[in-house]
Amino acid sequence: MPTECRTTAKEHADTVDLFAGPGGLDVAARWLGRKVYGLEWDADACRTREAAGFNFERHDVRHFGPEDFPAATMLTGGPPCQTFTVAGSGAGRRALDTVLKFIIAMAAGESVQEDLAQLDDERTGLVLEPLRWALRAAELGRPYRTIVLEQVPAVLPVWKAMAEVLCDRVQYRVSTDVLHTEMYGVPQTRRRAVLIASLDGPRAMPQPTHQIYRKSGLRSADNQRLLPCKTMADALPHRPAHFEVISNYGTGGNPKVRGIREASQPSATITGKVSRNKVKVSGKTDRFDDWEAGRLQSFPTDYPWSGGAVAQQIGNAVPPLFGLHVLSAALGCQVTGEQADEVFKLKWADVQGEKGVPAVLAELRERVQCADNTDATVTLDRVDQEAAYRPVR
Repeated sequence: MPTECRTTAKEHADTVDLFAGPGGLDVAARWLGRKVYGLEWDADACRTREAAGFNFERHDVRHFGPEDFPAATMLTGGPPCQTFTVAGSGAGRRALDTVLKFIIAMAAGESVQEDLAQLDDERTGLVLEPLRWALRAAELGRPYRTIVLEQVPAVLPVWKAMAEVLCDRVQYRVSTDVLHTEMYGVPQTRRRAVLIASLDGPRAMPQPTHQIYRKSGLRSADNQRLLPCKTMADALPHRPAHFEVISNYGTGGNPKVRGIREASQPSATITGKVSRNKVKVSGKTDRFDDWEAGRLQSFPTDYPWSGGAVAQQIGNAVPPLFGLHVLSAALGCQVTGEQADEVFKLKWADVQGEKGVPAVLAELRERVQCADNTDATVTLDRVDQEAAYRPVR
């Protein structure tokens, strides 16, 4: 296996990715030159991780903690969304008030593990794992310098509640917002609730590089100077110039009215049921191949999807290009639209180090490294001189 793609050992990881899936945020971290270790339980996703050169042993995040990753300075994660998403059972939304109470209890140093076991769906409680890790790291005296979390928009109240705890207990500077992935070069409309926490000063959300998608066209208040949003035709140039995709899901609240997108538009949100979407070309019906669905999530064309339930793996993944913007912003840098477009063109093999680091990645890594070195001094000064965190008792 090429040097660049050898799996990172736990003790050497500078980034820990909780609920890592097949590697969405891991790909973004690798693009930025981070040594990432992902924790993932799904066996199929782990097979894809192995083929891509990431660590692939199955892990339950509840059985690990910061003490297992002594060199990590960044914590990332996208907990399971099935109970929070509109398309899911709604258990997370019904339990939202309970989850928020758990956050208050955790901030007070109480254990909520037994209570979490009583939830209707155990996946709902997993959304609290990043907070457990963050508070435990602070208790150990080495809080993560950077935390990045993403989830469906319904989880934004949870992120806001966590932000209050992280600000109060560990004195992080925290930003939360709901972002549109097509505004960051992803050829797909997808809204994600994002949390960025930093001990290195305030960190703004990534600046949009591409226009927002609106079915009726841009509004006067929209920034029309940004690059046009990427379309399915841009992402899949091997297909005929004109095709349409009929979604498996209904639109406008009517399950019988299927959403339709043209090739000249970005894809609708890619879900685990993407293999059921119909692609109509010249009167004939087709389906997306796995790599095409992955491409609409902004994965490289040669990303080695493996194992079973590949459509589910793809639908559950974080779009890597979106992750690149968010991780860069969390580390004090902004990705330009031109850089995003260049990264989007890269093959996964280009990142394996056999022919050197692509120029656009070398540039991004240098900027992130410069910001990281500068902020390291600030963080150490604040922790040592101003008690930037308070241990949880």
